[in-house]
Amino acid sequence: MTVFSIILVILAAYLIGSIPTAVWVGKVFYRIDIREHGSGNAGATNTIRILGYKAGIPVLLFDVFKGWVAVQVALWIPLPDLTFDGLTYVRIGCAIAAVVGHIFPVYAGFRGGKGVGTLTGVGLALYPIALLIVLGIFILTLAITRYVSLSSIIGAFSFPFVVFFITHERNIALLALAILVAIFIPLTHRKNIKRLFRGEENRFDFRRKNVKNQ
Repeated sequence: MTVFSIILVILAAYLIGSIPTAVWVGKVFYRIDIREHGSGNAGATNTIRILGYKAGIPVLLFDVFKGWVAVQVALWIPLPDLTFDGLTYVRIGCAIAAVVGHIFPVYAGFRGGKGVGTLTGVGLALYPIALLIVLGIFILTLAITRYVSLSSIIGAFSFPFVVFFITHERNIALLALAILVAIFIPLTHRKNIKRLFRGEENRFDFRRKNVKNQ
């Protein structure tokens, strides 16, 4: 019964992560598919670029929230036969499932975003202090460079070092997940990295307005 319950919990995490916030906001409120505009990415950054902060900020907040909820599901559904370490493994499984759901959402033809917002929510659930430090690194890098992609990559690279050296996490599974994040984010930003080297990457405009009103 425990194995079946674990499968259900991880499946629930995937379905939560699959909620295509940017796609639904674009279609319901603006009658567009956000994936057909800008970078083609169904995430908060592209939503802000195309639809403005009024649409993008709620998308970002909900993507973070769904990542947090997906991990917390493992605490809310009774799994009485698991040890503390066993529960940690299940929560990590939920974290991975949620991010996979965001990138390949079942509700939106398996075409989603890059998972940064959802990963932030996952990090908030599993590494709250480390996440806040990495978020500070992200914001500082963004303020200096105005490149969201570069800020995400630098934040990802710093993550395992923050987890190990600053918050002193020694759980092997959590350390492995932090290293996986540091590898995963640059992989999902391969096109951005090429544009950065060519000098073609768009800088983030902090004063961006809703294009529908321009």
